[in-house]
Amino acid sequence: MDGAVEGAHMGHPDFRANGRIFATLHPDLQTGMVKLTPQQQEAFVREHPAAFAPENGAWGRQGCTAVRIGAVDNELLGEAITLAWRNLAAAPLRARSPRKRR
Repeated sequence: MDGAVEGAHMGHPDFRANGRIFATLHPDLQTGMVKLTPQQQEAFVREHPAAFAPENGAWGRQGCTAVRIGAVDNELLGEAITLAWRNLAAAPLRARSPRKRR
């Protein structure tokens, strides 16, 4: 995954493209998240409901998709992660807004 980097967010690993998170592994090592489009999320949840579910609230409505690691095989997980990476790798770099100093 060209340009992908591993980092950390709130104490657990994340994976980024163009400075934005496309996947995370939760601290419990049993679940993670992939950032899909809402349409991609709908298809994964419909076809594999034991493995994928929308995250709660607005994040889930925007495509953040929970993954149950024990319920998904490597090929399907790889497909979801690759889609999430492609979604962000093709997006333009996000400019950081300057923060006001107090």
